[in-house]
Amino acid sequence: MAAAWLLWGPATGRLWLDTLIADVLATLVVFAFSRAYGNSSFYDAYWSVIPPLLLFYWWSQGDGDTLRSWLVAGLVVVWAVRLTGNWVYAFPGLHHEDWRYPMFRDKAGRWEFVVDLVAIHLIPTLQVFLAMVPVYVAVTTPERGLAWLSIVAFVLGLAAVALELAADTQMHRFVRDRRPGQVMDRGLWAWSRHPNYFGEFGFWLAVALFGVAAWPTAWWLFAGAAAMLAMFLGASIPMMEERSLARRPDYQAVIERVSRFVPRPPAKVRA
Repeated sequence: MAAAWLLWGPATGRLWLDTLIADVLATLVVFAFSRAYGNSSFYDAYWSVIPPLLLFYWWSQGDGDTLRSWLVAGLVVVWAVRLTGNWVYAFPGLHHEDWRYPMFRDKAGRWEFVVDLVAIHLIPTLQVFLAMVPVYVAVTTPERGLAWLSIVAFVLGLAAVALELAADTQMHRFVRDRRPGQVMDRGLWAWSRHPNYFGEFGFWLAVALFGVAAWPTAWWLFAGAAAMLAMFLGASIPMMEERSLARRPDYQAVIERVSRFVPRPPAKVRA
């Protein structure tokens, strides 16, 4: 449906708006499958697939600086491959659903359809699109801009994705070998209770820097990264912390010792 809109639908005259409409239409298709199968985790894979699709479509329609476009494209592809690979590795089958989604629907009561559509599907789509706006600017702005900032953004983004990959690998090994009730507090997870989220924020911050490199005065391009940070600190992390405490009482000791978000050496807890 999204491709049909872009190919044959009425053009708005604004490339970003055409793709936003297509993005929302694609989300509605995913939502329909989620409802049909009773599993909102159908949306999870969409999170990592849509950014590179948006990027390459914008790039094909725009005339951005060559160096900046290649750098941001390389970074987004590496990020998408890592995230999709991690999802595939950890996904046990179509029967599996993220534990947060049934919780949202159950709390919504008779409004569960609206919550499923808006909170689980549409809001994340709009959030990712907002975070991708700097990429739109980067690949459609022909001026060279701040070339050095594009290189900084690329290095920062790769470091962030590498951190996420290392955190994922360590967590997968822990889950494979852990004892009942055991908590993860080794490797990167000894420095941050959520190093994967810290790396994810680092990636979106790097994406924002690419946009600023193309348009140095447009500091509003950090809005998407800020929205991601707000989601991590205000919703995702608190929910995961509450669940970990309920399931593993020893997690309180980890909270007292390990940084919540920004990695740092673990604190020494008095006996």
